[in-house]
Amino acid sequence: MTVSDARWAPVLACLPAKLREDVSRETLERLDAYVELLLEENQRQNLIAANSVSDLWTRHIVDGAQILALGGSGGTWCDIGSGPGLPGLVIAILGGKPMTLNEPRRLRAEFLRRTVSELGLRDVSVAECKVERLEGKFDFITARAVAKLDKLFGMAWHLAHRETKWVLPKGERAQSELDEARRTWQGSFSLVPSRTHPASAIVIAEHVQRRGKR
Repeated sequence: MTVSDARWAPVLACLPAKLREDVSRETLERLDAYVELLLEENQRQNLIAANSVSDLWTRHIVDGAQILALGGSGGTWCDIGSGPGLPGLVIAILGGKPMTLNEPRRLRAEFLRRTVSELGLRDVSVAECKVERLEGKFDFITARAVAKLDKLFGMAWHLAHRETKWVLPKGERAQSELDEARRTWQGSFSLVPSRTHPASAIVIAEHVQRRGKR
């Protein structure tokens, strides 16, 4: 790996050895192509904050890689409120497929469809609808900056089966959101420190169900 390719190193470092072995140079170059499309579209619609552009690889790409690492590549994924494809497109490019990118806003959904096509991604679909209208069951569910944990479970619980693993970046208020959600929801919950922002955490949730249900 050359100096010019150094942006890829933190991405690979997030992945366990088995996943890392499956990441080809072509895959990493596809990440580059996605970043170019994202920056170009960001001139037309506000997809990512202007102050995050200079740190895009860490704030957005590495962030997606760590979510894949915490979930896994052996199952179906859903990214709720995908926006510009963060983290869903990063996860899909690195091997987390089949992937459903759920995005209700028309312009963002159009960008996602165009990007999936231009990158030649297979097993990636775009669902342009509110999450409450989305159908199907998924092995892994992620969502970034969509809603508080308690509300998110309520919006998307119909997409989960008994063994679904939720991998949810929740920022610096992860613990307080989890404490609040536990009043209504039960399951196996843990917090993992974010590799891209040590003060933030990622909620890992499994066997999630409403309290009082068997």
